[in-house]
Order: sequence, then C-alpha cells, then structure tokens
Amino acid sequence: MRILFIGDIFGRPGRTIVKDRLPGIMRDQSIDLVIANGENAAAGFGITPALAEELFDLSIDVITTGNHIWDKREIIDYFQVIDGNGRGPQRRVLRPANYPPDMPGWGVYQGTKAKISYAVVNLQGRVFMGSNDDPFRVADQILSKIEAKVILVDFHAEATSEKVSLGWHLAGRVTAVIGTHTHVPTADERVLPGGTAYITDVGMSGPYDGVIGVKKELVVGKFLSGMPVRFEPATGDVRLCAVVIDCDEKTGKARSIERLMLS
Repeated sequence: MRILFIGDIFGRPGRTIVKDRLPGIMRDQSIDLVIANGENAAAGFGITPALAEELFDLSIDVITTGNHIWDKREIIDYFQVIDGNGRGPQRRVLRPANYPPDMPGWGVYQGTKAKISYAVVNLQGRVFMGSNDDPFRVADQILSKIEAKVILVDFHAEATSEKVSLGWHLAGRVTAVIGTHTHVPTADERVLPGGTAYITDVGMSGPYDGVIGVKKELVVGKFLSGMPVRFEPATGDVRLCAVVIDCDEKTGKARSIERLMLS
C-alpha cells in the first residue's frame, strides 16, 4: 500500500496547489490512500464544512487537524451531523484524540481503501501548546482497540523532542508517525526499527514567501512593535509538502518514506 500524507494546507494558495498537483502525484507515485492536515485551509485559520468537502472531492480520504480546529465555529455543527450508521463523511475530519472526550468530533478514523483496512489517529502535543490529555497514554489506549494493521498517526506538536519521543514510543506498533504544526519541513525522514515511518514535520502546503504562511510584513511588524495585528495569508512561492509511505498492507510495516516538496 502506498500512502500520501500532505502537510498543513494553508489557505487558498495551499488548496490551489493541492488541487493542481495531487492528480499527478497520485498517478506518478501509484498512491492508494491520501491523508492531509487541513486545519489551516480556511485563510490560514481553521476549516469550514464547505472546504472539507472541497478537499474530499480532490480524492483526499481523511483530513487531520490540530490546535486551529475550532477557529471556524461551523465545524462544530459539521461534526454533529452524522448518518444513521454514525459514519457520515464528516467523521473523516479528525480533531486530536487527546482532547477532552466530551468535545465534538472524533480523533480516530477507521476505514477501508482498495480492500485494505486502515486507521488514522490524530494527536496533539503538550509542550508549548494547550493542556490536553497525555498523547502517549491516549495513543496506547487507542491502539489497544484498533484491529487494522495499517495505522497512521498525525502528531500535531511544537517540540521536536516530544515528536521524536512519540515516534520511538510507537515504533513497531504503527505504520507511520507524521509530525505536523510547525509548517517547516524537516529532513529526518526514516523508518524506525519495527517498521514505523517517521518524520518530525512534513511541512506546509502553502505560501513560503512569508512567515509560516502569513504575510511577512505583518509578522515582522508585530515583532517590532509588539502590537496585535490581524494575520493574512501570504501568496507567493507556493509549495506542496508531503511524504509518500510504502508499506506492507498485511503487516502494516513501512518499507520506505520519501519526502516531497513541489512548487
């Protein structure tokens, strides 16, 4: 099974390059399953139901998120609209599983693609971020209930040490641990012992002529003045960042992970 994970889709520039480049990537890389972090799809902050559906129409199978999931309030109602089986398409938009259990939405999605069962787990870090349940122990609890062999974890976290630690904690137990949130791709992709693909941060799919997606003059001005400012997405030097993971669908063990950056 070949899996494409697309890094944080930031605003219209990110959505546009994903729309333009995704069909070619899927064809050239023989992709079976597509996962994307979409928490910044709505002008850089949050995601709306309409944009989630737009991304699903591009052949993205599951959308993960992170700390910006609540920036657009309408996503709460989207989480609550489910079909009679409890598996409406909106279950394919995840929020971190280690949020309080009574919050709207789900942190795990289990599905089937090309007759292969898979699971996607969304977790958020605690170092330099909001207070949530322990992602390490929540991951253990989730894995004890998942029967699928192919399991991908989006770890939306700030600290490199926390991300690397979770990678080692889950090594040999999941197919991949993919870091998101910092919008800066790291060059440490590898397959850990036991067959777990790992990267500290897959990077952002959006405008790089700015400061992690935002117009640079706004962020620089904020640092200089200390005054609050309304952030707006940058527009130039748009790139798509992703990783391609090749795994054995029978065991869930990763064979390789390849980093992509396309302009």
